[in-house]
Amino acid sequence: MTTEDKLIALTSKYVRDPLGFIKTFFPWNSGLLKGEAGPEDWQAEILKEVGLHLLHGHKAPLYYAIASGHDVGKTALVAWVILWFLSTRPHPQTVVTANTKTQLETKTWRELAKWHNLALNKHWFEWTASKFYFRKNPETWFASAIPWTKERSEAFAGTHEKYVLMIFDEASAIDDEIWKVASGAMLEPGAIWLAFGNPTRSLGRFRDCFPGGKFAHRWKHMRVDSREVRRSNKEQIQEWIEDYGEDSDFIRVRVKGIFPRAGSTQFINEDVVNQAMNAHLVPGLYDYAPVVLGVDVARFGDDKSVIVVRQGKAVKKMRKFYQVDTMKLVGHITEDVREFNPAAVFVDVVGVGSGVVDRLRQLGYDVIEVNGASKPLNEVLYHNLRAEMWGNMRDWLKEAYLPKDDELKADLCGIEYGFDDKNRFQMEKKEDMKSRGLASPDMADALALTFAFPVAASAKKKAEDYRKMYVDYGPPSAMSV
Repeated sequence: MTTEDKLIALTSKYVRDPLGFIKTFFPWNSGLLKGEAGPEDWQAEILKEVGLHLLHGHKAPLYYAIASGHDVGKTALVAWVILWFLSTRPHPQTVVTANTKTQLETKTWRELAKWHNLALNKHWFEWTASKFYFRKNPETWFASAIPWTKERSEAFAGTHEKYVLMIFDEASAIDDEIWKVASGAMLEPGAIWLAFGNPTRSLGRFRDCFPGGKFAHRWKHMRVDSREVRRSNKEQIQEWIEDYGEDSDFIRVRVKGIFPRAGSTQFINEDVVNQAMNAHLVPGLYDYAPVVLGVDVARFGDDKSVIVVRQGKAVKKMRKFYQVDTMKLVGHITEDVREFNPAAVFVDVVGVGSGVVDRLRQLGYDVIEVNGASKPLNEVLYHNLRAEMWGNMRDWLKEAYLPKDDELKADLCGIEYGFDDKNRFQMEKKEDMKSRGLASPDMADALALTFAFPVAASAKKKAEDYRKMYVDYGPPSAMSV
């Protein structure tokens, strides 16, 4: 037998044994895989179950959904399954998609290129940006990376191929319509559908694959906790737990692989707001801290423009204006600037806010324009700057002093949140709040604007001196800036 004949014979041993294929066809514990002994336990369990399903000759297709925390190696498993499937089955139909085109191209498909280069039978296949194919039969023996759109859902419809592999990566955010169409491809007994993802949504087809969902009877399922995986960053996980609490939705989704609680998408708890509105503020407590102005400019007819003046942990002044034109609003802003001499003035520049910024600068005022859609400083936790501002405000509220205002309370407690494709916090849009019958959170947005960027204190007096001066007036928490 030639070397190639031996390789073909070796491959044939693993038609129903994907775990054996993965252990054999990659150079574990050497070269780029130095220190890597093989698949994680959870990966091995999935591969074993796929093999057993095929070995026992089940007549029904295999459906398997895996909800996991962050950084557990799910994309590597996707690549392994594609390589095994194309290596052991002639002329298969293999379709791979992900929650976004970027995720598909830069994560899922790139991971396939990495493991292809390490495979024992690398020379059999060719990798391109959207197709992975068997060199001898490129027209009929391949896997396709297909970004999904509802307008192109037919790309996921079934064919008459005997061997079908469907893979959804970051499946929680893939539209239900794509799931519905893809179901038509699961006709043959040997068909396999694997859905991987962080469980970012408490509704939808991915959630329905798990206990309590209407398709749970059809799908095998697994949950993977990041803390139980060798490769995960345990120090980072512990920091998240300390910051957000072990039972928070953030930890449930990003670490434990558990779906967020239904109805628990409220970003700021009402108890925290009540505490801040009922707190007693010692006069002069935060005189050392910089004064910051936040201005949210009304964009719609029934919205209001709001100016917030914040110093340290206290809101010193908050004014709201209904149906005020931009020039009159500029006049109100200049009044507060002259009164408080702020270290920074942050103005929402989206929409008509740009006109407010331009006029203030014409008058010689130094203002900072803020676009909530721009990048945050912390790109690991937040989808955009608006989410980061709200996150900073939420942390601040735990020891803050707020004026008693029902509108402000409704604004702070009404907004909901979700997660983007990178599991970062993403705030509900104003338009979506309106569709739920709520008002635009203009007052809360104005307060959040005061946290757009860090502002250094201009006063020479150190905070520690003020803390000592007022130590008898309240709990230690009231002394923090």
